[in-house]
Amino acid sequence: VGQMTDLIYAEKDLVQSLKEYIRAEENKLAQIKSWAEKMDVLTSKSTSDPEGYLAHPVNAYKLVKRLNTDWLELENLVLQDTTNGFIANLTIQRQFFPTEEDETGAAKALMRLQDTYKLDSETLSRGDLPGKSALTVGDCFGMGKTAYNDGDYYHTVLWMEQALKQHDEGEDTTVSKVEILDYLSYAVFQFGDLHRAMELTRRLISLDSTHERAGSNLRYFEKLLEKEREEEEKEKPVNKTVTTTEPVVQSGAYERPLDYLPERDIYEALCRGEGVKMTPRRQKRLFCRYHDGNRNPHLLIAPFKEEDEWDSPHIVRYYDVMSDEEIEKIKQLAKPRLARATVRDPKTGVLTVASYRVSKSSWLEEDDDPVVAKVNQRMQQITGLTVKTAELLQVANYGMGGQYEPHFDFSRKDEPDAFKRLGTGNRVATFLNYMSDVEAGGATVFPDFGAAIWPKKGTAVFWYNLFRSGEGDYRTRHAACPVLVGCKWVSNKWFHERGNEFLRPCGRTEVD
Repeated sequence: VGQMTDLIYAEKDLVQSLKEYIRAEENKLAQIKSWAEKMDVLTSKSTSDPEGYLAHPVNAYKLVKRLNTDWLELENLVLQDTTNGFIANLTIQRQFFPTEEDETGAAKALMRLQDTYKLDSETLSRGDLPGKSALTVGDCFGMGKTAYNDGDYYHTVLWMEQALKQHDEGEDTTVSKVEILDYLSYAVFQFGDLHRAMELTRRLISLDSTHERAGSNLRYFEKLLEKEREEEEKEKPVNKTVTTTEPVVQSGAYERPLDYLPERDIYEALCRGEGVKMTPRRQKRLFCRYHDGNRNPHLLIAPFKEEDEWDSPHIVRYYDVMSDEEIEKIKQLAKPRLARATVRDPKTGVLTVASYRVSKSSWLEEDDDPVVAKVNQRMQQITGLTVKTAELLQVANYGMGGQYEPHFDFSRKDEPDAFKRLGTGNRVATFLNYMSDVEAGGATVFPDFGAAIWPKKGTAVFWYNLFRSGEGDYRTRHAACPVLVGCKWVSNKWFHERGNEFLRPCGRTEVD
């Protein structure tokens, strides 16, 4: 009996374990039920207008995050019964889910919008954009973690601070403050802000005194701070004023680091509609007119409306270039072929993907559908240039944060073989069709002379990339601004030198 008394207590312990198991199972079912109800409401909203739903960048990011991370967490929750129909279906569907790379790309797209349009983390997280869609603590933490893994401590600080703020406000989350403070304190340290790094690390240790890394970090920070003080003491007799290496802070946040793009500030300002150099004097030089393509027989009865967008270099916009029906047909043809847009590496000449061009594109031939041939012919009639030596019609779709940073359409002297395989010379002109309106962002900007041209469905803009002398017009360096809200569709035709020798004769003049 003496020994069996131990079994009594063992059995009692087993009952307690059983009750904990039951509670855990009930809690699991409650979580699954809550998730199912939440997703039922969400999918009803998203499926009612898929493109409109995805037009909001936060919705697009959260969709990618859900399918790559959240649904897999739910799978782990119910994975005990692998014969379950839901698991079998999820396993089949998972091959179509976004990848880790996609989730990272979506997070970076939100950060790109944040930088370009000067949106603070609070604005994005609270969903203060058309359509309102908020980010949770977990979402903000995921954003910060993505930035951290990329060595981007600037955005790590911004998003971990937002995650911490929402956590402090009492938002329900599975992410702990310790996790947030762990990333935040180290990112702050990377900016050289020792005092704040120590403050955050002490807060972390107060929540988890056994956190080994935090303890060793704090000791390391204290040694660095002591070393700084000793150096200051040594310098005092020599210099009365001691210059400290405090991190640069603007409006309560660390200064954004410089990157590879020299005209970054000008480019992003133009994207926001700032810094456009359209003076009243210059405005007087711009006119509207009817354009008949130098009395082209096809345009005499129905000329196109032509509007000057810029005087020098001359950029014009044409109205009613493509009908809604033509646009939809071209989008329909392009969608199955869309692939990540590439750029030509100037050193190797090889086409590759790049972070400065984020869009999907496809190329359409005239044989694909009569509408393609019709649109090509129309561009030829408008410009007076031949499409016989032009490149195929390129269709591009810029989704969440989609952009193409400042670039030239023509090949420069340092890349003479860029179009060698085509055998048609350099790109003499660009004809760009806007196939959608964009709610916010998505402008075509020219940083060199401060122009911003906004998308307008059915219109097209045209400019020459080369002077009549054949030299490249470096002023035409342009960019497609990130799409803030909406979905941007464009198609473009690049006309080449060969075949246009008599249609646009060479000359010594540098200006048309």
